[in-house]
Amino acid sequence: MLTTIGFDADDTLWQNETYFRLTQARFLQVLADHAAPERLAERLEAAERRNLAYYGFGVKGFTLSMIETAVDVTEGRVPGQVIADLIALGRQLLEHPMELLPHVRTTVTALARDFRLVLITKGDLLHQEKKLAQSGLGDLFDGVEIVSDKTETTYRTAFARHGTGADQAMMVGNSLKSDVIPALQAGSWGVHVPQEHEWAFEAALAPSDHRRFHALADLGALPALVDRLQSTP
Repeated sequence: MLTTIGFDADDTLWQNETYFRLTQARFLQVLADHAAPERLAERLEAAERRNLAYYGFGVKGFTLSMIETAVDVTEGRVPGQVIADLIALGRQLLEHPMELLPHVRTTVTALARDFRLVLITKGDLLHQEKKLAQSGLGDLFDGVEIVSDKTETTYRTAFARHGTGADQAMMVGNSLKSDVIPALQAGSWGVHVPQEHEWAFEAALAPSDHRRFHALADLGALPALVDRLQSTP
């Protein structure tokens, strides 16, 4: 029996990766006089991956990675104005308007009538709290977990705290690596709702022949899937 549904936030409920890509394009422009775009993009991705263990996920870590990359490609001679421009890019990223993805409000509202809903997301604490408040969805969630990473233990803990255990829970998100696979490992249903753009770090292969794995084109199809699962013995 399904009692609890968890939702990822970024690129599941609202736009996120699109804004990061726009910011990265501006980063390449700022440093265009110092390195080729391909080299800059490669160095930035390497810095982001390296820094996850130190700064975690979110805009702050991304901004620090842009600055580190600028120092790297200029061999420590990066102009102060460039650093200032990169800090400004990070602040602009934090100030992007809230843009809910299609079908989010109607789907979350409908499911909140019959299930416990939990928001389980990575990212900067203050930024995610701000986006949740701007979304107008906050009152529909019975619990909010802003975590440093998503693992099998993360889902076991969250669904035990806010629901009736992982085996009676479903996790919905755009990332196979973070939202779906560890939730399946915890014993939950895992529902993949892919978006057009995906951060390379979140890439993973879809599970094959897992009875609790489902993929949907968009969140509008989620209530029907939930109804079908509830009617299946």
